[in-house]
Amino acid sequence: MEQQLGQRESHPTLSEVVIESSTNGYLHLPYSRNANPLNPSSEETKGKWENLVLAYKTLGVVFGGLVTSPLYMYPSMPLKFPTEEDYLGIYSIVFWTLTLIGVVKYASIAIKADDQGEGGTFALYSLLCRNMNVGFLSSQSVASNISISRSGLQEGIGTKSKLGKFFEESIVARRILLFLAMLGMCMLIGDGILTPAISVLSAMDGLRTLFPSVSKSLVESLSAAVLIVLFLLQRFGTSRVSFLFSPIMGAWTFSTPLVGIYRIIHHYPSIIKALSPYYIVHFFSRNGKEGWRLLGGIVLCITGSEALFADLGHFNRSSIRTAFLFTIYPSLVLTYGGQTAYLIRHPSNHDDGFYKFIPEAIYWPIFIIATLAAIVASQSLISATFSVIKQSVVLDYFPRVKVVHTSSGKEGEVYSPEINYILMVLCVVVILVFGDGKDIGNAFGVVVSLVMLITTLLLTLVMIMIWRTPTILVALYFLVFFTMEGVYVTAVFTKFREGGWIPFAISFILAFIMFGWFYGRQRKIEYELTHRINLERLGIMLSDPGLQRVPGLCFFYTKIQDGLTPILGHYIKNIRSLHNVTIFTTLRYLLVPKVAPGQRIVVNRLGLKGVYGCVIQYGYADFLNFRGVYHVILWKLRKTFLI
Repeated sequence: MEQQLGQRESHPTLSEVVIESSTNGYLHLPYSRNANPLNPSSEETKGKWENLVLAYKTLGVVFGGLVTSPLYMYPSMPLKFPTEEDYLGIYSIVFWTLTLIGVVKYASIAIKADDQGEGGTFALYSLLCRNMNVGFLSSQSVASNISISRSGLQEGIGTKSKLGKFFEESIVARRILLFLAMLGMCMLIGDGILTPAISVLSAMDGLRTLFPSVSKSLVESLSAAVLIVLFLLQRFGTSRVSFLFSPIMGAWTFSTPLVGIYRIIHHYPSIIKALSPYYIVHFFSRNGKEGWRLLGGIVLCITGSEALFADLGHFNRSSIRTAFLFTIYPSLVLTYGGQTAYLIRHPSNHDDGFYKFIPEAIYWPIFIIATLAAIVASQSLISATFSVIKQSVVLDYFPRVKVVHTSSGKEGEVYSPEINYILMVLCVVVILVFGDGKDIGNAFGVVVSLVMLITTLLLTLVMIMIWRTPTILVALYFLVFFTMEGVYVTAVFTKFREGGWIPFAISFILAFIMFGWFYGRQRKIEYELTHRINLERLGIMLSDPGLQRVPGLCFFYTKIQDGLTPILGHYIKNIRSLHNVTIFTTLRYLLVPKVAPGQRIVVNRLGLKGVYGCVIQYGYADFLNFRGVYHVILWKLRKTFLI
């Protein structure tokens, strides 16, 4: 039940114990170092059948935004008089964008750059901070307090690269790195606002296809009502309905490519020729600057691809890669192929490029599936936003909003009431004020392209500084993806006045809040370190005849570990007493996703009668249950120190 560590070399007088606790407050058996505490059911031990089941579940969680992109990609592109050559060029760009960014970048490279099983831009940042000491949170404290199990990456190489040394020595470079990570988080939160708006609005717009008399304002009102209900249901969690997510997305994923095949056969069987890059060159040679501007709409074909990487913490590499390569990727290629084939023969239907290509016989079933799929896609991004906010809060990058765990079995399922209602209001405002799908699509394109570009930059640093990838391969990766995504970014910036400013406004406000909060917390820590109280000074205070030791137990919370919080001096000076049992508790958030249960709580005697120190260690993806933690602390104090 407990693990005696003995006396450490640096503190030979401390009697220190490590308490093994779980997130529900119960004690575990001793932690085995041979096991992998961060991923108990690792990929190596999973059977093929279990991976297939996981791959099926990813359809309802990971790929909602990506697989529903055919709803709004073509309508977001302002093509006035499209020709057959235009559509062949667009489809060729879509195919190679899905192939290079989806298959090569995310499914083959980025998915390997996990941080202890977690993915996303912040995971890349924390990976760099842990291995190269380039962040503003101490990576050394991570290494000295937690047994890190490497995930197959070439981490921990002794000699540092020149680029790594540059980042460690340059405060400006480190701040830029932090800014990129924060911008990525802000853009993901912006994604949580725009995805529900554009997905539900595009799905509900199908009513106007069969009923032209339905007004645009009615569709916007219905979309807003659907989203309001969705946000109001967030406090109940998704566990009760999540079993429906995968069947809904599975129905969508397998039905739309069948329609695509039907349209290809009946309208343009030779669409396969557009897979040749020749049509991309021909497209830009014919359209010039206008073709470049159209990239602001084409980029929406890859929206949601970041989820392949960001949702690693909920599944594993094999399941996500399997689902993408064998279902999502071919589904999108065939669906876009069918849409393109239909539009080549019916260019006048471009502004309603999805519902017009659905055969009338199956229109209503597809409409229902599309609406449900849009809701599931919205739920995925809302849940991801809650998760990002939680990670930001625990690492002191965001004000301490309330975070509620809505499931006892899934620690990643969280809900924040304040953030939920802010998202709801912003989503409704976006729909009612910017009801035109093209304006929302322009805003969405900014988010998609910038997040991809930030991931490329951070992943390049990981390749150079941690993986030590050969220079020629790094240069090839950076040249291809930075150029490709950079062109997309420049294209969406041309739509700044047409809705592209929305994510910038959201990100600016969030970044202002995050940097302001981070700056204030840093100043507070600096003050505590400057005015901290050491044990010698505490001993002098306790020896004062006028100070009374009163019965009871008292906790002091402190952010510093090398000394005691300055508030203790003010407390003793004004109260003139101290409890018989006084515990100085430090909650330490480490730059790792999860901390092993056996490493969670460290309690030690500080050398003075009745004075103890306690360190509670958590990763940014851990579930915090303070009630269970404090029960374990009290139990251990009574059992070990006989108090």
